[in-house]
Amino acid sequence: MKTVPGGITAPLGFRANGIHCGIRKNKSKRDLSLIVSDRRAAAAALYTTNLVKGAPLLVTRTHLSDGHAQAVLCNSGNANTCNADGLDIAERMCGLAADALGIPADDVLVASTGVIGQPLDIAPIAAGMPALVAGLGPHSDVAAEGIMTTDTVKKEIAVSFPLAGHTCTIGGIAKGSGMIHPNMATMLVFLTTDAAISSAMLHKALATDVQSSFHMVSVDGDTSTNDMVTILANGMAGNPEITEENADFAAFMQALNTVTIYLCRAIAGDGEGATKRLECRVCGADDLTVARTVAKSVICSSLTKAAMFGADANWGRVLCAIGYSGAPVDIGRVAVAFRSPAGQIEVCRNGAGIPFSEEVAKKILLEKEIEILVSLGDGPAEATAFGCDLTYDYVKINGDYRT
Repeated sequence: MKTVPGGITAPLGFRANGIHCGIRKNKSKRDLSLIVSDRRAAAAALYTTNLVKGAPLLVTRTHLSDGHAQAVLCNSGNANTCNADGLDIAERMCGLAADALGIPADDVLVASTGVIGQPLDIAPIAAGMPALVAGLGPHSDVAAEGIMTTDTVKKEIAVSFPLAGHTCTIGGIAKGSGMIHPNMATMLVFLTTDAAISSAMLHKALATDVQSSFHMVSVDGDTSTNDMVTILANGMAGNPEITEENADFAAFMQALNTVTIYLCRAIAGDGEGATKRLECRVCGADDLTVARTVAKSVICSSLTKAAMFGADANWGRVLCAIGYSGAPVDIGRVAVAFRSPAGQIEVCRNGAGIPFSEEVAKKILLEKEIEILVSLGDGPAEATAFGCDLTYDYVKINGDYRT
């Protein structure tokens, strides 16, 4: 397996584009993106768990009822959520793309991100559609720009891997900076692959993968209304179709997880106002559920996040988060350490503090990437959660997000 350029257009038979059509006031910001497969593809998606769901998610779920799609259309700057005409607008967006591409409207998936509760005008989308379609090509980067809201960097990746004597590729782009919390709510993620895999197995792969990837990301504890992960598989790599759990499925899963974990880290590191990316690595758990519960509890702790912002080795915040996680843990066996490119330091052993150098700890915690290492004992399970520090700028960004 190797990383390759091209993002979502790296797999065979995929094109993309992103433009500014006028949804957002700032003309320098792209606000409409399109991803298209040259042929109809197997498809799968997972959606936010928030009971308030954006209209695009409801339309996408209907369009995906047969497990296939050919295009994904996404706008930024407006969530199209809690609007009386939201479903109609989302369907009309699909219709505009379908007409321009010459495909059925039911084969278009749709997504929106931005402010909730503001009507979405279809006029700029209709006006921009000809240019959006005309510019389709190997343009993953501009499509990634078109889905950004408060993101500060584009998030894209692609990997190639051997599968039954064929070279297959998986690519992805993502947006996510705020309103990010586990359990699908996460963010918007669009994945493409030229591997041949049935719709049922594609859904199984995605549903399995998110347990260790997107479900383990938290920026601020808020579960968004519009977030989803979609994947299209057009089979153009020519491998025998994956229809069951076998060695080929395992290889596909490994490649998929490489892409999703990269996007998880990119999203966590670009959290609103963040200055540091955090990862909580838990080992020694009795089972995977315990490991994941503890890792997520630590990474979601506002007090831990604030301590990391201040480069304060306040390991008590970590133990506190473990204690209220709800996981059955023997606190008397817990050990905690902090690690970064500047080194590693143990700060807690057997549930109690140990002598350590505050100067060394501060040097370690001043780095941009920090690992919180938690050992629960000698169990076989381990898990990692992804997040960021909590800063003054997070409040500034969200204090006037709508205006």
